[in-house]
Amino acid sequence: MNFFRLAVVSGLLAVMLPASAFAAETVSVQLVGERGGQMAIKLDKTEVPAGEVTFEVANVAANTPHEMVVIKLDKPGEMLKVDPAKNRIDEKKLMSMGEVSDLKAGQSGKLTVNLKPGSYELICNIKGHVAAGMVAMFTVKG
Repeated sequence: MNFFRLAVVSGLLAVMLPASAFAAETVSVQLVGERGGQMAIKLDKTEVPAGEVTFEVANVAANTPHEMVVIKLDKPGEMLKVDPAKNRIDEKKLMSMGEVSDLKAGQSGKLTVNLKPGSYELICNIKGHVAAGMVAMFTVKG
C-alpha cells in the first residue's frame, strides 16, 4: 500500500512541475573557420535558464584545431581583453566554468556545467582565434 501512495504522489509531482525542472538544457556549438581567415562560434541558442547546461561542441573546420571555453563575465557587455604579447586571453584572470579543449578538425566533445544567472562568453582561446572572431555572447536567465 505504501508503494502505491509513493507512486501516486510521484506521478502528481511530475505532472505539477514544469518539464524544465527535470531536463537539462543542451546547446549545440559549432567552431568554424581556418587560420588566416574569419572564424566564429555558432550556437543554436544564446539564452538558457539557470541550471545544468550541456554544450555539445563540434569543430567543423577543415584543418584548424579549436576549443571552447565558458567564461562567466562580471557584468553584462564586459569585453574580455586579449593579451597582445600572447595574442590570447589570460584565463587565470577570469572565471572559467570549463572547456572542451584540443579539438582537431572534425572532432567533437561535450561539457556539462551548472550555470547561475548572468552573462557569459564562449571563446576559442587558441592563439589569435579570439581576435579572428571566435567569441559568442551567452546569457543564463534566473
